[in-house]
This record gives sequence, structure tokens and C-alpha cells, in this order.
Amino acid sequence: MSQNIYDDPNFFAGYATLDRSVKGLDGAPEWHSIVQMMPALAGQRVVDLGCGYGWFCRWARDQGAAQVIGLDLSSRMLERAREMTDGEGIEYRCEDLQTLALTPDSCELVYSSLALHYLPDIAPLLANVFNALTPGGTLLFSAEHPIYTAPLKQGWQEDENGQKSWPVSHYQQEGDRISNWFADGVKKQHRTLASWINALIAAGFVIEHLNEWGPTAEQIAANPALNEEKERPMIFILRARKPV
Repeated sequence: MSQNIYDDPNFFAGYATLDRSVKGLDGAPEWHSIVQMMPALAGQRVVDLGCGYGWFCRWARDQGAAQVIGLDLSSRMLERAREMTDGEGIEYRCEDLQTLALTPDSCELVYSSLALHYLPDIAPLLANVFNALTPGGTLLFSAEHPIYTAPLKQGWQEDENGQKSWPVSHYQQEGDRISNWFADGVKKQHRTLASWINALIAAGFVIEHLNEWGPTAEQIAANPALNEEKERPMIFILRARKPV
């Protein structure tokens, strides 16, 4: 069973204050880069792993997706998603991604935003997603970058000149990383970039594009708080394809 931190009342309340919670997809600075990597969705069947408030599910429906399924472990998140969703065309389900069993050949796109780094073992999910996609189907996901997750205690170090740096200690030591983010004891997984990519290859995927995301100068000008994000990648975005 995966850790269900999003049902923790303190965590849920804190998460609700984030820009990406308040403003949706436009509140996520990496969203523009994700859209550039997105296949056409008209008439496609879409699954969102870790759908949260359902922002992407609603966007996919608006893009003409024929079927949208949003999966999340958190009943609080799913309740909010249902409250925010009008009309038909989206099914929300409570699922643990670690034990997920999607129907074979049932979708053309599997999408996930900042959820897969919670899974202790990524291999079973990737195998299931590969089987669930139709030939030529796409897996597009973002996750915390290994440079960001590597240190046992994540945080900037600052020298006597005020220059910030991010320690990449313990990079080769994969496994649990505990952070106190809105609640104590939030457990995420650190794995090297090679482990992420080799797991996808082992599942049968072809890697199509990798973006070690950082903000543009325009984004930093509009939101100066993003300035430190140019010093190291906090997340990566990856698109992989099931061969025809």
C-alpha cells in the first residue's frame, strides 16, 4: 500500500494553497513544456495517474478526448475533483498506483504529473501501463528530478557570498527520502535518472523526449520566486511510446 499523505488533513490544507491547486494547470510553471510534448487528444482514451483535483482530466476532455479516467489514492482529492467537474466524460476512481491493473489495450495516452516518485517500485506500474496502451500509445509524465531528490535532507546551501547551491550527495543511494512538506514524514522515492530510463526500456517503451525542466527568463521575470529553479532541475518531463 502506498503512503496516502494527501488524505492527511494538514497536508491537504497546505496543498490547497499552492498555485497549481488554486490556478490549476496555469499555476504549474512546467505546464507549457508539457503541452509541447502532448500528442493530439481528439478522439483518444486518456488515463491520468494521480489526478488530484482533476485539472488535467478536464483539460483533456476539453481537447476532445473520447474517454478520460482519473485515478488517485486520495479520497479527499477525488472528492474535490468531482466537486469541480461539471458534465460527462470523466470517470474518477480511487486506486493505488502500486497495485494498479488497467485493462489491456484500453487507452492511447497515460499521463501523470508529479505522482510516480511516491512509488517504492516503479516496474509493476510501467509494465501495466505498457499493456494498457494501444500500439503507438504514449506515456507522458513528470516526476521530481533525481538531482532534487538525491540529498537526504533537501534544501539549498548558501555560501558566504549568498550564492546558493544544491547538494547532490547520496545520489547513488536509491530509496526512501523523507521530507516535511505541509506534514511531517512525507515519503518519496529517490532513483537515479538511469534507473528511471532503464525501467521504461525494460517495460518495452521507446524513449521519445526528456526535458530536465527549468524556467524561462520570461517566467522568472513574471515570477521572481522561480529564479532559484534555474540553478538545478527540480522536475523532469518524459515522453515514451509503445512501439507499433
